[in-house]
Amino acid sequence: MRGVLREGSPVESKYEFIDEMWLDTAECAYSVEFMCGRLGVSRSGYYDWRSRPESATAQRREELKLLIKKAFDMSDSTYSDRRIQAQLHRWGVAVGVKLVRRLMRELGLVPCQPRPKRFNLTKAAAGQVPDLVGRDFTADAPG
Repeated sequence: MRGVLREGSPVESKYEFIDEMWLDTAECAYSVEFMCGRLGVSRSGYYDWRSRPESATAQRREELKLLIKKAFDMSDSTYSDRRIQAQLHRWGVAVGVKLVRRLMRELGLVPCQPRPKRFNLTKAAAGQVPDLVGRDFTADAPG
């Protein structure tokens, strides 16, 4: 996301809208000048916004997204935000749990804890069990 303005500010969202709607082709429905006039922003401000480099915060968030994705993949998609934050701390990256949670949500990373393995003490008989002792358990009469 470009711009030095705060994420989600009204002016930046207008610039983003113009940037998405305007194509560098002749078949564009509306010109940049027309859209800027309708949205109440200056045309020079829009072009200035497009030419700005990414802010330091946006660059750091992109770097953190790469590290979070790496830690998530290394854990076989089982680490939650707290464990990923601890892993980043072990790697020497200072970041809070809330920021990790927010970036995981942006990346669409949802941890999945595998079900614990349940051990069964009895084995199901695969067909007929052979009678190795040869005892007879049939009764002549009830009781």
